[in-house]
Amino acid sequence: MAMAAPKTKTYTAEEYLELEITSEVRSEFRDGEIVEMTGGTPAHNEITRMLIFLLTMALRKQPYSIFVTDQRLWLPDCNLYTYPDVMVMPRPPKLQTGRKDTVMNPIFIAEVLSESTQGYDRGDKFSAYRTVATFEEYLLIDQYQPRVEHYARQEANKWLLTVHDRPEARVSLVSVPVELELAELYENLEFGESLDNA
Repeated sequence: MAMAAPKTKTYTAEEYLELEITSEVRSEFRDGEIVEMTGGTPAHNEITRMLIFLLTMALRKQPYSIFVTDQRLWLPDCNLYTYPDVMVMPRPPKLQTGRKDTVMNPIFIAEVLSESTQGYDRGDKFSAYRTVATFEEYLLIDQYQPRVEHYARQEANKWLLTVHDRPEARVSLVSVPVELELAELYENLEFGESLDNA
C-alpha cells in the first residue's frame, strides 16, 4: 500500500508577513506555501553588485529607485511575495496598501541565474512578473558564463528576447536610459580565459 505524501502546510499572506519580520532567512510566499530562498555564490554577488553599480552610475539624479535582493515585491494576481535580485522603479515606489516594506511597480527586474533557480526564473517567476502592468524589461544573467538574456515588452503579451554572449556586447535597456557592457558586468569573474580575450 502506497503511503500518501505529507501535506505541505499552507499559510495566509498575513501569517507569512508576520513570520518574515523575525525570520533570519528570506522566503518567498507562493500562494500559501513558504519557500526558503537559497544563499548566493560569490559570482552571484559579484554580478549583482556590479549591476547595481552600473545602474546607479547611469541613473544618478534621475527619478528612479534601484532595489537589491532584500526588497520584497508583491504580485497580487499570483498571490506571490518574492525578492528579485535587482529592481528599478520610478520614484516614488508604489507600496502595498497598509505596508511600508513591500513594493508593487517595477519597470525593470534582473535575476542572476543559478543551477537551482534558473528553471523557475525563466518559467513561473517570469510569468508572475508579467502580471505587473508596469513591468517592461527582464534580464537573466548567467553566473557560469558570459551570457545575458534580455526580454523587452513590445506590447501586451508580446516580448522580444535578445541573447548577448560576447564580451563586447552591449545591452541597451528600454525601460531606463542605460547601456550595459558584458565585459563590465562580468569584469571581476574568470571563466577559464579572460573576457577581454574571448
